[in-house]
Amino acid sequence: MTTANLGDKVAKALLDIKAVALKPHDPFIWSSGLRSPIYCDNRLTISYPEIREMIAEGLAALIQEQYGDVDVIAGAATAGIPHAAWVAQKLNKPMVYVRSSPKKHGTGSLIEGVLHEGQTVVVIEDLISTGGSSLKVVEGVRQAGGKVLGVAAIFSYEFESAVQNFQAADCPFATLSNYSKLLPIAVQENYVDEGDLELLRKWKDAPEKY
Repeated sequence: MTTANLGDKVAKALLDIKAVALKPHDPFIWSSGLRSPIYCDNRLTISYPEIREMIAEGLAALIQEQYGDVDVIAGAATAGIPHAAWVAQKLNKPMVYVRSSPKKHGTGSLIEGVLHEGQTVVVIEDLISTGGSSLKVVEGVRQAGGKVLGVAAIFSYEFESAVQNFQAADCPFATLSNYSKLLPIAVQENYVDEGDLELLRKWKDAPEKY
């Protein structure tokens, strides 16, 4: 199975375990204050061995397809860490993880594990919204001397702001699945009504107006 075909399977799995919830008429309120018809918590995937195995295999294949050989796999704290560990194991590569802020005691490390100057790195994330948190990890790796080939994530909301932010940071990204793949599957599996599709699609293009 190619990673392109895997996107539908991942989307269905996220819906089935309620890692993704859709409420088009009773939107969630994100911490940013944004009203959203979707909430995604990919941390739930770690509790399902078959799903986390599918994701690990998919991310490993995605890295090889999009970025080629890589020296080190980096997990973004906290949700990217377990997936980075499984991917690193599959690719037989060293792994590090990047804290959201430097440790406040001991060595004050931002990166845990061994990263040598000039090594190539792919960052593993669970979710990409605007890309802000992912790009902080990218910057941390770059400051430590790593050469970031890109970010690989499980799911993306497909915001245009994410595309722009990654372009501004000169960092490519790729995901196993995304919002556009999710919606028709959500209808097919009766998680939402087909009549709600237009409303849900509009949110992606103008989330601030929802």
